Amino acid sequence: MAQFNLENEISNILRMDGALTRGPAMRWQRKQSETEPRPSQSMDNLNVSQGTKTPRKPLSKSSPNTPEHGLGSKTPGSQSKRKTPGAKLPKTPKTPSGGDRFIPNRATTQFDLGHFKLMKRNSQENTEVLSPAKQEYQRVMEENLNGDLLSNKIISYKAKAPQAPEGYHSELKVLYSTSKCKSSSKKNRQVPQVPERILDAPDILDDYYLNLLDWSVNNHLAVALGSSVYLWNAGSGEISQLLQMDNPEDYVGAVSWIKEGNYLAVGTSCGEVQLWDVGQQKRIRNMTSHAARVGALSWNSYILSSGSRSGFIHHHDVRVPDHHVATLGSHTQEVCGLKWSPDGKYLASGGNDNILNIWSSRDRAPLTDVRPLYSFSRHQAAVKALAWSPWEAGVLASGGGTADRQICFWNCNTGAFLNSVDTKSQVCSLLWSKEYRELVSSHGYAQNQLIVWKYPTMNKVTELTGHTARVLHMAMSPDGSTVVSAGADETLRLWKCFAADQQKKTQKSASKSKPSAIFRPMIR
Repeated sequence: MAQFNLENEISNILRMDGALTRGPAMRWQRKQSETEPRPSQSMDNLNVSQGTKTPRKPLSKSSPNTPEHGLGSKTPGSQSKRKTPGAKLPKTPKTPSGGDRFIPNRATTQFDLGHFKLMKRNSQENTEVLSPAKQEYQRVMEENLNGDLLSNKIISYKAKAPQAPEGYHSELKVLYSTSKCKSSSKKNRQVPQVPERILDAPDILDDYYLNLLDWSVNNHLAVALGSSVYLWNAGSGEISQLLQMDNPEDYVGAVSWIKEGNYLAVGTSCGEVQLWDVGQQKRIRNMTSHAARVGALSWNSYILSSGSRSGFIHHHDVRVPDHHVATLGSHTQEVCGLKWSPDGKYLASGGNDNILNIWSSRDRAPLTDVRPLYSFSRHQAAVKALAWSPWEAGVLASGGGTADRQICFWNCNTGAFLNSVDTKSQVCSLLWSKEYRELVSSHGYAQNQLIVWKYPTMNKVTELTGHTARVLHMAMSPDGSTVVSAGADETLRLWKCFAADQQKKTQKSASKSKPSAIFRPMIR
């Protein structure tokens, strides 16, 4: 017993001696002992983090200048939780109970669609090998099978609004739907691609430099077939022969109606300019002044201008016996295009010398100047197609032959070049529409088609095909809705190119039907 007590005293002395020899714990030992969590405390923190999903903030090192314990210490301890009067501790953010707002609503998310789109993107490289027909077939099959499903969103962050019960009527919805603005974009109008009528034109000359077709205000179509001139009444369909040349070797080179539509001017291969009364079916004048064939005619009131192969332009006053009143001689080769402006101020002439001349007439007097007002040499081929714009005074459209293929626009008031477009084929004739801001051109090699252009953008409205040879001549009906084309394939085709807009037509008829105010003189 005494021995057991002695051993206990020795062990106590050794323990006290070891404590005295070690001294107080070092700073890093105390810090390590403080930062190591207790087993029970670490389990409590783990449970809290699992329940709240709030991340723990990392412990920051204490400054060496601050005390180890007290209010200034950043080391968590029992003393750091003391509250200082007036000091507010930061609030811990609350965890939302309904889930994170960036997590999509899985009930409305289409995972199958997302997987299909990903697989489809990976397989696009293989579809490039397919032919265009198979690709189009594949696209149509996907649209028929899936509908508009492929355009839907894959991820949805909230559920869609519930649909209204059946039979529910919302006044706001009706009000909103009735106040929608109409789309300002106007669709391109539809032009019939098939001619309304096809007429035979046997023995029509395949000559680019002649002008063998014209349509009068009385709805009579004149066409020159070889050595004869025929009239077709578009209203009744009646056909009559107006003239036949005495010499079988002679032929008709040009026809042109006077503005009133009762007289027809005819140019012949022997240099004559004849004037015919279509009502009485007889010739009233035969004017001889040219030394070569006459291939172009144009009227300006009582002045008839004629162009010949010699390059000269003669003016005829049909009222007086001495009809030849002026001569213009600027062209060096055949005059194949001749057109007076609607106001009678300018005369445009085109020749086989690739020159376009503009002549000025003051107060509609006969042209006596030997020099043109403007002379344009932009075209690289014969200039036959000429047309004055009904929308802008003094604006002229001109077309070149096979080596040029250009349609050019000129401002004859200033002599300025406005625009040009390459038609890719020979330009034979030009006509402006009176209903739309458009013009139609007829072409030769190599497409033999008619093209309707939007002015001034010169975008193609449509192309009219059917002629098997070049379309040499065109004329427009009195109402401006139908264009007749004459081709070297010996056919005349009537196209409904510029049918009147029904809405505009209704407005015009309504404005005309309104009774005008009646003014009665006051009697005193």
